[in-house]
Amino acid sequence: MKKIILSFCAIAVLQSCIVSTAAKAVKGVAKVSYKAVKGTVKGVSWAVSKTNGKIDEDRIDGTWKVVGVYKGSFETFTNDQNPDTSFESECTDGFDQIIFNARKSKFRQVHCGTEKEDWQKYDFEFGKNPLTKEKENYIEYNSNNYISIIDINSKTMILEGNLMPKLAFSGGKLYLLEKVN
Repeated sequence: MKKIILSFCAIAVLQSCIVSTAAKAVKGVAKVSYKAVKGTVKGVSWAVSKTNGKIDEDRIDGTWKVVGVYKGSFETFTNDQNPDTSFESECTDGFDQIIFNARKSKFRQVHCGTEKEDWQKYDFEFGKNPLTKEKENYIEYNSNNYISIIDINSKTMILEGNLMPKLAFSGGKLYLLEKVN
């Protein structure tokens, strides 16, 4: 009789462990699926997950075309079920772009492919961003302006901050950029 009761207790304990582990797995899957792609803009997808770890500065090098602007922060974007990511360029010829020269640590904004602003010197950092207070990849320019690098791959880059003043005045804080060259 002791063996039967002991067996039932052992089965009950094992079953609770299995149920607990399964619940954790479901929570993990739910978090991963929540951090999936939120949609596309002109065939370019918005990545939602933030890059973990240091990004190689050379990855930002090149010309990046602005294809999407979200009027809100990255945190707001991740919680928004249907984010409005529409972006209509004012340009009839060309496009709004950001050119990064990683070797010289400079960038410049170009409006409609013709109106070029001056090159701005920047520092590429990985650490606690003074603006967001989070450990992340960010760019500091003009000694107290910060742009967070949310995600970057060979085709797209997502930046958060006061990247383009003319778009920031209308509330734009999160930018989807597509690599041009």
